[in-house]
Amino acid sequence: MTPKLNTDLLAERMIISYNKCMTQLFIIHFLGSMEIFILTGMAYDRYVAICKPLHYAAIMSRQRCNTIILACWTGGFIHSASQFLLTIFLPFCGPNEIDHYVCNVYPLLKLACTDTSRIGLLVIVNSRLTALVIFVILMVSYFLILYTIRVYPAESRAKALSTCSFHITLVVLFFVPVLFVYIRPHVTFPVDKVFALFYTIIAPVFNPLIYRLRNWEMKALREMWCHLVIL
Repeated sequence: MTPKLNTDLLAERMIISYNKCMTQLFIIHFLGSMEIFILTGMAYDRYVAICKPLHYAAIMSRQRCNTIILACWTGGFIHSASQFLLTIFLPFCGPNEIDHYVCNVYPLLKLACTDTSRIGLLVIVNSRLTALVIFVILMVSYFLILYTIRVYPAESRAKALSTCSFHITLVVLFFVPVLFVYIRPHVTFPVDKVFALFYTIIAPVFNPLIYRLRNWEMKALREMWCHLVIL
């Protein structure tokens, strides 16, 4: 999606073919929903690391990690396939202008030459259930973490919260706009394009940076830069 967006910004006419639009729709929902499931798996990993540190190696075994990743891919494919199948059979009457920078379900439903109220309801139920259930699971996991560390010393609590800080940052960047766009009834607003930037471009761009800030290589690099600045 990002290369296509960059090309459109430089072009006089912003055009996308039907096949490319459907491909973009499938890939965006596949990767987006997979990231939601991965954030859930990471929340479980943080819960085990903080609440059951002595059993972490046994619980988060290689087999368990592979199972979580496989479940993320499967869940992402099922969600994306359902959204894709609900959209691909809709009749689109000739060339149309989509009020978005990406082929998403809601803008495409507005272009269909048929009554899309039932399909829109199915899309809402699918997206809303996925987002709400995962968000509730994430909130429960962090409630359990906060409940567990309440008796820890101040230094241990700070370390535990630091362990979760990067994950919380991504959850906020990703889920707040997703819930705003998909939790309401089947309507679209111009501001949706702004919120879509967060879960389609901003959050994925910040993923490598946020994750690597906790790596020892990045910490060593920061120390080196601080030393050079002092000199």
